[in-house]
Amino acid sequence: MIEKKARGIGMKTLQFDNHDTRIKYYELLLERDLDDLPCIPLPEGYRFVFFRPGDRDAWITIERSAKELTSYEQGLEVWDKYYGGNENALQDRMVFVENEAGEKVATATAYHDITHRDTSGDGWLHWVAVSRAYQGRGLSKPLISHVLNIMRRLGYTHAKIPTQTTTWLACRIYLDLGFRPLPKNAVNSRDGWRIIKALTDHEALEGFDAASAHEILTDEVLAEEGEAQGL
Repeated sequence: MIEKKARGIGMKTLQFDNHDTRIKYYELLLERDLDDLPCIPLPEGYRFVFFRPGDRDAWITIERSAKELTSYEQGLEVWDKYYGGNENALQDRMVFVENEAGEKVATATAYHDITHRDTSGDGWLHWVAVSRAYQGRGLSKPLISHVLNIMRRLGYTHAKIPTQTTTWLACRIYLDLGFRPLPKNAVNSRDGWRIIKALTDHEALEGFDAASAHEILTDEVLAEEGEAQGL
């Protein structure tokens, strides 16, 4: 949460959701070496499983629940864009977390840059998501550390992960796990990192000054709140 005061809007406390479109959108890119990786166990009652043919819809369901996707149709489009025709490779790259009932409730994938703009050969951590009902149960960090270890076993020595300011809480988790802003992205999306600094106060971002409430909230939200205040 963050206290805000902008353009005459009275001071009050805002609580941001894990995925919040009221936050100005900036693309963020983090990186870390794959040495000295943590190995964080899952809570009791959960297990890791790899993708198997037929798991596409389970992946879409998780991503929709986490608000990464807005519809099943969009899920099909994203799946085809990232993984279409390459499902066989997912059988040792895409991971799910299952609960005791065998329901898939979280996912992440050790992959690569699908745009081919990154010529470094680094691994890319893609589409990390936890179903809404299972968020806050300690699944994210074990999942990410597990997939990073898989990435290392696949031969990668360095990893990148793309994210955005609207999923600020996920960004905090990545920072906790040793990821840091890619230097070029730290310059190009500096205002985005200032937003993350304001929302998380993470020690890894000590080189960034915190954004103000006016800089965090979208113009539409500021206009709506200003109108509500009669400003």
